[in-house]
Amino acid sequence: MNPIETNDLTKYYSGGKVQALEGVNLQVGGAQIFSLLGPNGAGKTTLMKILLGVCFPTRGSARILGKEISSHWSHSRVGYLAENHRFPDFLNAWQVLYYYGKMSGVDSVTLKERIPRLLDQVKLENWEKERIKKFSKGMLQRLGIAQALINDPDILFLDEPTDGIDPIGRREVRDLLLTLKNQGKTIFLNSHLLSEVERVSDEVAILKNGRLIQKGRVEEFIAVKDTYEIKIPGAAEDLFPFCQQLNIELHQKNGKYLIEVDDAQHLNHFIDRLREKDMIIQAIIPHKITLEDFFIEVIEEKEGNSN
Repeated sequence: MNPIETNDLTKYYSGGKVQALEGVNLQVGGAQIFSLLGPNGAGKTTLMKILLGVCFPTRGSARILGKEISSHWSHSRVGYLAENHRFPDFLNAWQVLYYYGKMSGVDSVTLKERIPRLLDQVKLENWEKERIKKFSKGMLQRLGIAQALINDPDILFLDEPTDGIDPIGRREVRDLLLTLKNQGKTIFLNSHLLSEVERVSDEVAILKNGRLIQKGRVEEFIAVKDTYEIKIPGAAEDLFPFCQQLNIELHQKNGKYLIEVDDAQHLNHFIDRLREKDMIIQAIIPHKITLEDFFIEVIEEKEGNSN
């Protein structure tokens, strides 16, 4: 059983005039970080709202932890951080977590034990009695993550969890998300910060105009097949005629030397010939692109195909 599943999920607004989602089939496995990507208006927010039971599909179905999205039990096993969340600013951090915990059905004894631990996890342990009107945006974001964890959920839905957080804070959030994944939780991210998504995500899915156009593991998307960066000491001019002899494409890009080979056997033959020439090999590194590059390429390709 996958923690999150959708089947032919379709949503129209305005009496069927506006298509938000069309035939989305999605499975998200357990104990992983999954990120939903897409340009503005792609349907990401609508999909998340349906999974949270805030709105319902026009057609198709969705299940959370094996239960239909209408199940109150499945909602109790979910934590959620909205992108533009708001807390009453006359409360302090401890009170925010206590009241949200009570609304989630957590008993007082458990909350008194859990709240200090959560505040420590999000680096707010010294601010528990301060009214949150004094909090920076980054502090409010970290408090929001603690709020999403207050009921010890199996699934976390986080909408832009690192928004407004400085680089050190983003690293702390990444470390926290990885810890939660290792504890067996499934984390569903919606974020525009693709560099952050690339660092923490196991899988990503890309929505365009309400349709699922790509889904897979991050490593599969950013690796460039049979392309490697080669590092050798000193000048590398001798590589060009050498590669021509072996029918290997050699490119110089941003100060790096990239070779294109047919397969692993071709690569090993190239390495053997380098050694025969007594050339020192410092490194041969599989070449990768950024997730942002892949995302833009996919979106532009789909737009080109639609014309």
